[in-house]
Amino acid sequence: MEGRRVSESAAEYSELALPNDANGLGNLLGGKIMHLVDLAGAIAAMKHCRNVVVTASVDHMDFIHPVRIGQWVRLRSSVNRAFRTSMEVGVKVWVEDLIKGGQQHVSSAFLTFVAIDAAGRCVEVPPVIPETEDEKRRYVQAGERRAYRLSQRSGAGFSL
Repeated sequence: MEGRRVSESAAEYSELALPNDANGLGNLLGGKIMHLVDLAGAIAAMKHCRNVVVTASVDHMDFIHPVRIGQWVRLRSSVNRAFRTSMEVGVKVWVEDLIKGGQQHVSSAFLTFVAIDAAGRCVEVPPVIPETEDEKRRYVQAGERRAYRLSQRSGAGFSL
């Protein structure tokens, strides 16, 4: 299967923060930001593999800066690395104040998506071709994160 460059999966998604998605302090709900991160990540994953994808995991997320009602939320995403049927996607969230100007970093996350067919079976995805030094660094780090995720999953016995 022929590989695809990271730049071919790059995606942007944006939305205006509206009152129906805010908490009592007038800040965008963390769950709404997580939803937007999932959407932005899925777009990059689908662009890379040209297939339907499902979210398999989301790594740790911190909320660095609040998003206020009326601010513009912008998300940038791209595939860091592809494995056999899964891909790690990096998503970065920014907020821009349209009245005052200026932007701030809100959050970043790594998500794993799996490509599936119409019957819900996993399908192979094209390899990633990193070109820039930053893309090559993210490619290597994605492999390290995957090894960690797999080590955590193998010993995880979920019980309530």
